[in-house]
Amino acid sequence: MKAAITATGKFLPQEILSNKDLEKMIDTNDEWIRTRTGISERRILRDPDKATSYLCTGVAQQILEKRGIPASEIDLIIVATMTPDMFFPSTACLVQRNIEAMNAWAFDLSGACSGFLYALNTGAQFIAAGTHRKVLVIGGEKMSSIIDYTDRNTCVLFGDGAAGVLLEPACDDNHGLLDARLHADGRGGDHLYMRGGGSLHPATHDTVSQGLHFLYQDGKQVFKAAVTQMADIAAEVMEGNGLTSDDISYLIPHQANNRIIQATAERMGLPKEKVAINIDRYGNTSAATVPLCIAELDEAGLLKPDDNLILVSFGAGYTWGGIYLKWQ
Repeated sequence: MKAAITATGKFLPQEILSNKDLEKMIDTNDEWIRTRTGISERRILRDPDKATSYLCTGVAQQILEKRGIPASEIDLIIVATMTPDMFFPSTACLVQRNIEAMNAWAFDLSGACSGFLYALNTGAQFIAAGTHRKVLVIGGEKMSSIIDYTDRNTCVLFGDGAAGVLLEPACDDNHGLLDARLHADGRGGDHLYMRGGGSLHPATHDTVSQGLHFLYQDGKQVFKAAVTQMADIAAEVMEGNGLTSDDISYLIPHQANNRIIQATAERMGLPKEKVAINIDRYGNTSAATVPLCIAELDEAGLLKPDDNLILVSFGAGYTWGGIYLKWQ
């Protein structure tokens, strides 16, 4: 039994942090950011009393409304995030409480920027097993909570947001999630990480003063790996399923850098009209980027039955992967 997406949703903070705003904070400029990343603005959740669960709850509520079902029908909630509200309880449990989905169990999944693809495939397995009928899969991040806004190499890249999907049994075995190829290579861990806050470096005055609770990225190394792995996995999914560029309706890539997206599209032989891009408006929202693209395509009425979608991502770990979906 295949799992298909039957509803989508997205939830973004209202406040916009533009490149012009960043010019007032650090030594950078709008042209430099746009030409190197493709980003013009990003959303920021400023309210200190609101966190990732707030964004993910908004997504869940929107999905339930669109699908026209009560929360009691949800069997499972998976939240992909690397910025949970707290270590425990899980963000997914907070969402479950907020929407009163009392028949669902819930857990978080940490796959960094590949988290949504990891979670989507995980949720699909419960549908395929026949044990679950309705699974909420949400990618959500409050990236601003772990960004150093004095570091121009990272603060220009990231934004806050959440989006997700409802998985249900597909109408037949030729629709829904048809293939998933997921990978990891822990040797990349030295190039993209946050050292503070875990069991290795628990929060102390020293870890805070040393900036260990901020995201660190070796931009050149990560860029090099991301360009290769995202393009390779996209090609692997295409070839493994006998697809040509003409067969593909949309490439839905992780929104980390416009140059990485372009390189992936070129490897697949796809024109820009077939590539979902919103990095200019939202920046890199980590686990939320791919579902944000899906939700926007869905809202615009651009996804049609039998459309072939290729989802690809790359993130800290390293983690990366590709998924082939046929829309129903």
